[in-house]
Amino acid sequence: MSGLPSFRAVMLMVAAVLVVTAAAAGVVIALDQDLVGTTRGTAQEPPRRPRPQQTAQTPAPRLDQIVPTAEPVKDFGEGGPSVTVTPPRVLAVAAGTVPKQTRFRLGELAHVQKVIVVDAGAVKVSGTPLNLLAVNPAEFRSWTPQPVADQPAVWSALARGELVADAAAVKKFGMILGAYYQVDGGPRLRVAASASLGLLGVDGIISADLGRSLGFAQGVAVLLHGKEGKISQAGVRKLLGKGSQVVLLDAAARTAKQQQQQQSRPAEQQVTVGRPRSYLELYKASATRCPGLSWTVLAAIGQVESGHGRNNGPSSAGALGPMQFMPATWEHYGVDGDGDGKKDIWSPYDAVPAAADYLCANKAGQGGERLRKAIWFYNHSWDYVNKVLAIADAYAKTYA
Repeated sequence: MSGLPSFRAVMLMVAAVLVVTAAAAGVVIALDQDLVGTTRGTAQEPPRRPRPQQTAQTPAPRLDQIVPTAEPVKDFGEGGPSVTVTPPRVLAVAAGTVPKQTRFRLGELAHVQKVIVVDAGAVKVSGTPLNLLAVNPAEFRSWTPQPVADQPAVWSALARGELVADAAAVKKFGMILGAYYQVDGGPRLRVAASASLGLLGVDGIISADLGRSLGFAQGVAVLLHGKEGKISQAGVRKLLGKGSQVVLLDAAARTAKQQQQQQSRPAEQQVTVGRPRSYLELYKASATRCPGLSWTVLAAIGQVESGHGRNNGPSSAGALGPMQFMPATWEHYGVDGDGDGKKDIWSPYDAVPAAADYLCANKAGQGGERLRKAIWFYNHSWDYVNKVLAIADAYAKTYA
């Protein structure tokens, strides 16, 4: 068997290929003579049953008179209700086969509702590498977008040992649907369909049987479904161990949610507190940025952290300014409290209102245990929480 030409050369070989496109689905199927038949002949269209002619003298049969039929399914997956898809939120590739116990632990992670582990590997066609997943069509179907899951020809192609290429890979490598490509050192592989799989870094899918014949690594690729934007990337990486790669397939949704949270922060509603004449006035003005938060809590934190600006750091941990913000936290919560056009971590007019925003983001305005937990987030110590609340109570009595 001789090798096939490169992608570019194959594009010049015009074959008689009929292409059926499901426009709304983003799925393209290449049809040729052996789509539903075998290599021995052309697929024949099944004979159509003549419809019984109904006349005014022949009433339609009643429901209890209609006998159900059980004709064989003509194509893989055709004939049943639509598949309920469970889109993957996270794709991970481990350094080795994922043990069963690790799979159970992945399923126990917060917000994870479903886990599947499949084979993965890479092949080269004319020196061009393709990253592929090798899957069981029946099990993997619900992990694809709804238009792909509902397209029977995609799953028939996998069952026949053919390649379903990602639409981006087809465009990138100039593949021709219906063409056969010679895998370097392996068999010829027919590109039967293209579909938008939504799997970042994956160029296509093949059947698990074909993957084993190609020597793919077994049980190394993990897909996780759950609440969008909630599955912990660090938690998945920790369970899969050193050398694992974790890709957030819902990264866009996570970014959008973070932007929405930033836009809804109190700082966007009350921009400035001006430049009050004393720390007492500054604490009172800043507390109005978080409805329900007492100014005495801000004052108590200011006393514990810097003695109201008398010791602004940096601390041994790297905290800075009168409210002792870590630079990374300031990057997210820093505000221009006095309206001078700068977010200055050293300025009390910026730092105190920023502290109010940070506490408010952790639900301090709700009081009670939520307040205690918000103060704990400020400094991870329950002794610190008790100290701050004791000082706040003393301020309340002093300035009542």
